[in-house]
Amino acid sequence: MCSRVAESRIVARVTDANVAGKTHLPVDDLAELIRVFDIGEVLDRRHLADGLMNMNWRLDTRTGRFALKRVTDVPLGRLRRNLAVLPVLVSRGVPACAPLPTVSGDVVAAVGGSGYCLFPWSDGEHVRGVDLSLSQVADLGAHLARLHAAFGRAADVANLPAVPASITIEVTEVGRAVQKADRLAGAVSARSSHDAFDAAAAAALEQRKLLLGKCADLRPEGNIPAGPHGWTHGDFQYRNLLWAGGELAAVLDWDRLGVRPYAEEVVRTAQVQFSVEGVFDLERVSAFVAGYRSVNPLEPDVLVDAVRRLWWKRMTDFWQLEFHYDRDDHSCDELFLADEALLHWWTDRLDVVERTFATYHPATIHHSRPIADTA
Repeated sequence: MCSRVAESRIVARVTDANVAGKTHLPVDDLAELIRVFDIGEVLDRRHLADGLMNMNWRLDTRTGRFALKRVTDVPLGRLRRNLAVLPVLVSRGVPACAPLPTVSGDVVAAVGGSGYCLFPWSDGEHVRGVDLSLSQVADLGAHLARLHAAFGRAADVANLPAVPASITIEVTEVGRAVQKADRLAGAVSARSSHDAFDAAAAAALEQRKLLLGKCADLRPEGNIPAGPHGWTHGDFQYRNLLWAGGELAAVLDWDRLGVRPYAEEVVRTAQVQFSVEGVFDLERVSAFVAGYRSVNPLEPDVLVDAVRRLWWKRMTDFWQLEFHYDRDDHSCDELFLADEALLHWWTDRLDVVERTFATYHPATIHHSRPIADTA
């Protein structure tokens, strides 16, 4: 993570009743963090509301301004491994911020039962993909392709595990997805009182089962995705991107760094970046893919395979409802409602969406600056 300005344009509307407890930075933790990071007296601290999983704060101190992150959903050993990559990526031209070490040289401070990391502050704003110009969208695609290339060159230096020769990704069977839907429907009906979200969830689960039955023959074949794979960011989307002066200023939040198909990250990024009010902005999807392919020319059939696999993953996944009903965590409720609307729109236009990803439109590329080699 680099940092987020308080006046960011994207503010997550969190509905979790326990949000105050999640966003609170204990006084004892802060005192210990001041000591281990040696940042001096904190004059002001402000919670940053843009994230959904981990908690972030801006700290103004006598020695400078910093971004503090409390990581709750990644093992600290993996977090240390991921953060160790950042100095290498920065040296390769990736817009990112290297973490600041503690007085003992660690990049993660284990304090009060949580893991914290600290970064220098960097100004910028979060901008949804649909608010970017087409040239910025194409630049973003090229940035992602250069990031993938930088990972390939940095893996040995950063001591990342070797990329396996092949990877497999399970394609969920219809029966298993229906079982998950039934279990969650039972959790909804078992509630002593029902609110508007419960009603929406119950209706969506019934509709999803019908959709699964109608689309069973469109399930992707095999557990081996098409195309090349390697180290990827894992969550390359607007909440984790800072823009300044019309340029991408920083890529944030490297918690989910992992080995994946490159096309999977291209398609997932496009889905999060360029879907709004339950539809894809297909013009921006096309520009983004064209920007990526101007650096890393993935084959059309590879992209189509990734589109179909992500669509099916969305069809058979209920993670936001699992957060809500299994963890009593309501912070992602609105993601479920938005993703459900997109799923139905996407399903009705599956062939159109796949053609959009597969069709290369170089005329949409208007890079604001030359594509630089990350070597």
